[in-house]
Amino acid sequence: MSVMLIEANPFKIFAGTKGKAVACRICEYLGVELGKVNIEHFSDGEFAVSFEDSVRGQSVFLVQSTCPTSDNLFELLLMIDAARRASAYKVIAVIPYFGWARQDRKDKPRVSIGAKLIANMLQTAGADRVITLDLHADQIQGFFDIPVDHLFGATIFADYIQSLNLDNLVIASPDVGGSKRAAAFAKKLEKRLRHEVPMVICYKQRIRANQVSEIRVLGDIQGKNVVIIDDIADTAGTLCKAAGVMKAAGALSVRAVVSHGVMSGPACERVMESDLEELVFSDSLPFDTERCPKVHVITTEAIFGKTIKAIQNHTSISDQNIR
Repeated sequence: MSVMLIEANPFKIFAGTKGKAVACRICEYLGVELGKVNIEHFSDGEFAVSFEDSVRGQSVFLVQSTCPTSDNLFELLLMIDAARRASAYKVIAVIPYFGWARQDRKDKPRVSIGAKLIANMLQTAGADRVITLDLHADQIQGFFDIPVDHLFGATIFADYIQSLNLDNLVIASPDVGGSKRAAAFAKKLEKRLRHEVPMVICYKQRIRANQVSEIRVLGDIQGKNVVIIDDIADTAGTLCKAAGVMKAAGALSVRAVVSHGVMSGPACERVMESDLEELVFSDSLPFDTERCPKVHVITTEAIFGKTIKAIQNHTSISDQNIR
């Protein structure tokens, strides 16, 4: 009697509007085809999501950054719901840029904790797991009751900084809150370069969100090549102001390496007019470098591809050297 062989735990990758570019690169890295999804828009602004490929019994990886506008988040929620209703085995949300992450605590009276709300929405929609890159705060993982694979872009960024062969290298944090991230980056470079990589901290005072009144540098940058490490370049005001302060303090060069290039409002103009040699960020959000020639985008298909492969093969993600 013949026995039909069933493929063990097959998977498919689909993408929302803001995740298509990086999803295509992930699929190319893994040697698979990107699944077909249809997003139908109606005249009143409502839209509907449907998969054109069967997902029954399969692990479904949905690639989408939840950046503003909120349509991108809702696209992901609808895709999760559609996959669950189509009998997918597992639904994994791959979120290169996790939006609303800066709303991670109640820092003044009568405000929402947006990151927790988003976590609840993803779980309610039916996500079994989340893969994301460089959260604004590590503790956001605790907002979820499902597994969260928090990947770090430091590995690919360190590769690039190492390739520049900069002498007298100094790592800088743009504020006290980012010192842990900058310190970890400095330690990673020290292991690669086999010599000490000092770190300095910028002390900044804000007038309001996206507007900084004063920046002071705590540490020696005279005659140094400075690399500022941060997680988000939104309006780029802090980065550009910090670069100017550092150049005035005697830095040879100033670069900025950030995980996510939101680049809203006047960001491109500010970067072009600033003392920054270059601004480096990942492809977690689509960005046309013609808008700002100083920008250098580093792709992330390898770290996401390795993570997907590890999940499918039930092997350690840490062993993939992407954490």
